[in-house]
Formats: sequence, structure tokens, C-alpha cells
Amino acid sequence: MPATTTMNGNKSKLKPLAIKVLSLFSSVRLYNVALVALAQILAVIFIIAPSRSVREIVTDYKLWLIIVASAAAIAGGYIINNFYDREKDLINRPQKTLLENQVKRSTLWSVYFLLNGIAFGFGLIISWRAGLFYAVYITTMWFYSHKLKKVLFIGNLIAAALAIMPFFVLFMYYKNFYLVVLVHGLFLFLIIGMRELIKDLENLRGDLAHNYHTVPVVLGEKTTKKFYTVLTVVTILPVAALILFFETGYMNYYFAFITGALLVCLPLLWSSRRKREYLLIHFILKIIIVLGVFSILLIDLPGILERLNTIL
Repeated sequence: MPATTTMNGNKSKLKPLAIKVLSLFSSVRLYNVALVALAQILAVIFIIAPSRSVREIVTDYKLWLIIVASAAAIAGGYIINNFYDREKDLINRPQKTLLENQVKRSTLWSVYFLLNGIAFGFGLIISWRAGLFYAVYITTMWFYSHKLKKVLFIGNLIAAALAIMPFFVLFMYYKNFYLVVLVHGLFLFLIIGMRELIKDLENLRGDLAHNYHTVPVVLGEKTTKKFYTVLTVVTILPVAALILFFETGYMNYYFAFITGALLVCLPLLWSSRRKREYLLIHFILKIIIVLGVFSILLIDLPGILERLNTIL
């Protein structure tokens, strides 16, 4: 009996701990942070510094400092964003918000400042410019969450810009500002901008209740759908440019797939009347972004094994 009681007591202690760990992981969006880190390393190998050997890239400690600093800054950004959106999120996504509320605010603040300290400190180790970059990035994320998110159009533009800024620091580090890199960045910026509009449509009730001046709140759902349609057409332009004017290898198949997926989303969007349908479009856009990370490998598919052999 004493042994059984001890085991039950340990289980009762582990359960709330596990819930708090899950809550913290949910607050920092660990999945998204890991995806950005993977995208950064693949982007360096195949797009930003393709002339360098894989060995040279993966043994560069400063690159890993950039990746860790970016991950820490992004995770901190999610925490501060959740802090300011907590009441609104109780309306838009109550179950997820209740899970994230299992961690005390004081603990989240401590984690937030720790993550930002890591990002800034690692940035300074890389260079004073990198330190300045992360200081500006962290401050911008705070100001976005606190004020800019509620401003018409500005909130969407800043959100999309913040999503691609971790790649900009890589361009700075490798001093690579080739046109193909900028076109890839424009494509990603537009896709994220489309996702932000869909998120605004999903969160219309909470945004309306808490006076967020998003596009659907101020201009209505129909106008938001028009903006989304325009962005879809504009997004096809960099896709066409990448296919026609740059060497993207088998990644052309990815671009063909996402063009079809984006066009399929349009009739689905215009027929949407409920949050569930907006969630489906949001899911499709997430799939496009995730597949975009792995499709980087398709740029030089025949040469991947040869390049990886340089590590050995």
C-alpha cells in the first residue's frame, strides 16, 4: 500500500507539471519556431550561400548562433503577442487559450525576458550589427503586439514583415542580396500577408469585441475577400518570375502545386460564411508554407547527395 500510494502521489504531481510544459510549448509555438529554424538552414545551403560547401556552412558557429537567436526572439514574440491578445483569444480560440493560461504570467514574463536576453546576447557575439538587428526585432514585435496589431493595414504588413525578418539577418551575414533571394522573399511575404487576412476573418468576433481595427472589422468581410483575391493574383507574379527567369530545378513542381492550391482557395473563400471554412483555407496556406520549406531541397535535387558527401 505505501508503494502504491507513493506512485499515485508521483503521478498526481507529474500531471500538472506535464500540463504546464505543454502550456509553455503552446505559448511559444514550438512547432513554428522549429520550422523557421529548419527553413533558415535550408535557405542558407540552397539559396543564400549555394557556392559554399555544406561542411563550411554547418560548422560555422555564428550561423548556429543566428538560428538560436532567431528562435529565441520568435518564441519571445509569441509570448508577448499572447499576453496582449489573451482576452480576445478567449473568444476566438478558448480551448487553446485556457491551456496556455496554465502557466503563471510571472513565469511567462521571466521566460520572455530570458529569451530576449539570449537573442540579443547571441546577436552581440556575432557582431554589433546583429545585436542591433535583434534589439530592433524584439522591440518591433513588442510594439506590434501592443499597438500596431490593432491598426488597419499596418498590423498585417508588420506581421508579414516580422515573419521574414529572421531570413533578412542571414542575407546580412552572408552579404547576399541577389535578385533571386529578393524574389523568394517577396513570394513568402505575400503568402504570409494572405494568411494574415484569413486570420483576421477567423478572429472577427474577438477583434470586433476588443476594438481591433482589422480589415474585416473596418471594411467588412466582402472587401477583405477582395484584398485576398488581389494578393492571390499578385503572388502568381513572383512565382512566374522564379519559374521563367531563375534556376529553381524541381522546385518548379512546388510552384505549380501552390498556384493550383491558391486558385482553389478563391471559390472556397467567396463561398465561406463560417469560421470553419476560413480555418480550412488557413490550413491550406500553412501547408503551402511548410511544403515551401522542404521544397527548397528540390532546387538542386541531383546534387544534394553529392553536397552532403562533403560533410563526411
